[in-house]
Amino acid sequence: MSTPTASDLVAKRCLPCEGGVARLSVADATAQLTAFPAWRLTHDGRCIRRDFTLPDFRAAVKLLNNIAALAEREQHHPDLHVEGYRKAWVEIQTHAIGGLSENDFILAAKIDAIAPPG
Repeated sequence: MSTPTASDLVAKRCLPCEGGVARLSVADATAQLTAFPAWRLTHDGRCIRRDFTLPDFRAAVKLLNNIAALAEREQHHPDLHVEGYRKAWVEIQTHAIGGLSENDFILAAKIDAIAPPG
């Protein structure tokens, strides 16, 4: 079975998850990340993370607000952080299963579509 591309995933919608879905293995998550060069697996293998350096605080907050609106539409909510005055980062996991699912990569693809490059 082939790994979906970011283009494949951006066309999908996040599906409600209340548990009962198997977490992706670290190997499967790592394979999926090849389509997402700006993202990395966290040290525990349960989240994916993307860091941003924006021009200023307002740009960082605007980006996170745009991601929050996207997350609401998808009903899949990442952890959003502002650090310092212009650094922002996003961590995604499927909270109900304590790890990664396809939903996380769908949301990452959609975030990449609205985020500044880099």
